[in-house]
Amino acid sequence: MKYRPEIDGLRAVAVVPVILFHAGISGFDGGFLGVDVFFVISGFLITAIIMAELETGRFSLARFYERRARRILPALTVMMLVCLPFAWMWMLPSELVRFGRSLAATAVFLSNVLYWRQTNYFSPDAELNPLLHTWSLSVEEQFYILFPLILMLMWSRSRRWVVPLLVLGAVASVAVAEWGGRNAPAAAFFLAPSRAFELLLGSLAAFFVHRFGEMRSGAAGAVGLAVLLNRLTAHFWRDSSS
Repeated sequence: MKYRPEIDGLRAVAVVPVILFHAGISGFDGGFLGVDVFFVISGFLITAIIMAELETGRFSLARFYERRARRILPALTVMMLVCLPFAWMWMLPSELVRFGRSLAATAVFLSNVLYWRQTNYFSPDAELNPLLHTWSLSVEEQFYILFPLILMLMWSRSRRWVVPLLVLGAVASVAVAEWGGRNAPAAAFFLAPSRAFELLLGSLAAFFVHRFGEMRSGAAGAVGLAVLLNRLTAHFWRDSSS
């Protein structure tokens, strides 16, 4: 897949508000929405890569998982090792136990499940967990484990049903997220079923581009960027007017 500079630019737009949110800067309470943007980007890129290889008969699950491991594991391992000495120096014994559990959960990409059971992402003590941010990586990796298998199976059976089934999956995920937001907000925030629609929206975008080609429009891009920036800074304008 060719390099997409606009996607790198979109990543930058998404990550800056997340950093400002975690830095506690006033006006960026909605910065965590940048994570949603990352999920859509991930769904788009992974689907485009898999689809291109399926069409040419070159897709291999082993090679796909190997690429994911080479991309994720080195940086993740270094990050966890860097956290170890600081946790040893600064954490109380009970905190070290929790940190050890988060290390183990992160290593097997289940940290989102662990944090769902024991953490409120927006509580003050959550900021003391150095691996809290790995929940989104776990959601992505869980998607990467299941989605290629599902897409490969659908591709071999009947291609015309792929997009309708992805739409159905996205709608079901939105329903789960809506219900969870009202009745189980922690689960809705951390767990993959209520986040799947964001990745699937990216997948559907990849199918759209594959079917109709890229629609290069500066006006449409400007409108999309304006909507994104509006959502990311919505709390800033609300706080300013109050």
